[in-house]
Amino acid sequence: MAFSATFWGVRGTIPCPSPTHVLFGGNTSCVEVAVGDHTVILDCGTGFRGLGKHLMKRTTRRATILLSHFHLDHIAGFPFFHPAYSQDFSFRIMAARFQGCPNIRSILASQMEPPLFPVPMRTMKADMTFENFSPADTLTLDGGIRVRTAALNHPDGACGYRIDHEGRSLAYVTDTEHVPGAPDRNILDLIAGADLVIYDATYTEQEFACKAGWGHSTWVEGVKLCREAGARRLALFHHEPDHDDAFMAGLEAEAQSAWAPVFAAREGTTVTLE
Repeated sequence: MAFSATFWGVRGTIPCPSPTHVLFGGNTSCVEVAVGDHTVILDCGTGFRGLGKHLMKRTTRRATILLSHFHLDHIAGFPFFHPAYSQDFSFRIMAARFQGCPNIRSILASQMEPPLFPVPMRTMKADMTFENFSPADTLTLDGGIRVRTAALNHPDGACGYRIDHEGRSLAYVTDTEHVPGAPDRNILDLIAGADLVIYDATYTEQEFACKAGWGHSTWVEGVKLCREAGARRLALFHHEPDHDDAFMAGLEAEAQSAWAPVFAAREGTTVTLE
């Protein structure tokens, strides 16, 4: 059964529509995971809009949406997701419940209320269900797809995911801040032996030293974690907005010189898990 990941948004914090951000992309977090006939969507950043237009052209009418957390760059695409306005679609929307966090529906609806947005969520005609779970729960999706979850170190909380099916696995680990010299056991357990790890590599080592408490990590830490966990391939993700194409190309080359099976995620590309 086919198992692939398509990057619809790879940027962090804020979208970057700029001629200097074309090769790697400027939309914020959204990854489509195709497992046979089943679709799993990781986050609803601004890349979610492009995915929605693509889904309108396909026969797929069902999907599960897994949200890492509710910071704006991970949900800003939701009001612009065309399938949500069609009664032909159904979506199971899931997220971890963190202390003090309202339910999923109310959070997504709040960004669509005046004075923030003129079209309220109640105009969406798709069949949408909203489900919370506890970090570290294991989820079962359509088609018997198994998803493990883990809490990440991020302001207001965030959740990482591992999708397993028929001996192949993909881990999605964004947004998270590492503690230098102390590998995160939650992450190591989640990515152990994974075929592909998508990891928050927002900062360089020099930038990270000045960003304590901001909730993000580096490619150096991603490589360390993947090596220790025996993961096979690493996709650097959640690119810093000020890192333009030239900077990202240099960063990718530096990372590959340290560990060959690493690449910087590019918007619009698909990776197939063999």
